Order: sequence, then C-alpha cells, then structure tokens
Amino acid sequence: MSIKIGITQRVDKIGSYNEWRDTLDQRLIDWVVQTGFVPVPIPNTLVRVPSLNSHQTILENWLNAVKIDAILFSGGNDIGSVEQRDLTEKYLLSWAEKNRKPALGICRGMQIMGIYAGGELIQVDGHVKVEHKLQDGDKPSDIFPEPVNSFHNQALQECPGNFKILAKSEDGSLEAIMHKELPWEAWMWHPERRESFLQSDLERFKKLVENAE
Repeated sequence: MSIKIGITQRVDKIGSYNEWRDTLDQRLIDWVVQTGFVPVPIPNTLVRVPSLNSHQTILENWLNAVKIDAILFSGGNDIGSVEQRDLTEKYLLSWAEKNRKPALGICRGMQIMGIYAGGELIQVDGHVKVEHKLQDGDKPSDIFPEPVNSFHNQALQECPGNFKILAKSEDGSLEAIMHKELPWEAWMWHPERRESFLQSDLERFKKLVENAE
C-alpha cells in the first residue's frame, strides 16, 4: 500500500488575477516522490475562519477520506501573516498528535511545531541565503554531517520541553529537533532547495515515516 504524505502549502496573493492561491514548490513534490511516498497537497480552504473551537470538521473529514498517513509541514509565509494557514496547520498538528501520525516540519514547519508545543520565536541574523555546518554541542554533527541551506530570519528561542535538540548552527540557533514521544521531527533547512537532494535527508524522512507505521 502506498504511503500518502500530506503536504501543507503556502498562501500567495496574485494581484493581477485578484486570486488567493495555495502554492507548493515543485521540488518539494519531487523530494517526497524520491522517498517512494505519494505526495498529497493539503488545501488551506477547509478550515473555518474565525475558529470558535479547535475542531475543524471539514478538514478532519478530508484527512480521513484521503487517508493521509503522515504530514510534511512546508516553508513559506511568516506565522501570523495568513490566519487560514495558521489554523490549518495548528489543526493538523493536533490531528497528528491525537492519531500519532508522523510529521516533519521544514523551516516554518519547525517554527509552527515549536509554537504548538509552547515555544516562542525570536529574530535571528545571518540565516538568509547562507549555508551552515551543523553542530552537536561543541562538535560537528554526526547526524547531519553535510552543510545545510538557510532561508529564515526567525527561529525558536529555545527547545520546547517535549522535544530534544538534534543540531544547532555555529551561532547556537536551533536547526533540528525531535519529539521525545511522537514520530515528529523538524529541520530549519529546505531539503528541496538543493541542486541534488541529500540522500541522508531522504533516508531520515523515510525512517521517520516507516518506523511509525
């Protein structure tokens, strides 16, 4: 049976057409396909805004009907800039927690995971269009030995209590975390924004999803 990966999407306003669009980098679709999984974009239009409670019946019914096995929280849009996307992803996190579904957060995805777990964001410098060598404490990371890209100006202030730190950048900024109980992981880099995908990223995502099955 094919494993279906639900992928969250950014929201863009296209002024020339007066349209709001859900969008997704085609390279992220390619990245998920490389793992052998089936990518399924998740619409941002299935939630009710404003939300009077945490339940989103239409989105939950969609998730169950499509039979989503895991969720990839993609990058794009600062948190707080698009209420519809914020509500969608917060509900997806609660759904994944309740059903113990695997989840990977990329960039904004790591930020929304951290906020969901009670964390806060801070501004960081020197993290846009650069590469970092990741650290594990005072040593180079064995888990993520390759340099990673960086396209963000906000990061988690500290690691939430129910996560553990996997890697930091040279300046001490959090770059990768893992949930202590749930099959959740989060990276601040974009694995899809490489000329050639890192096999180590692909394999780590595969293990995250398959070990939870």
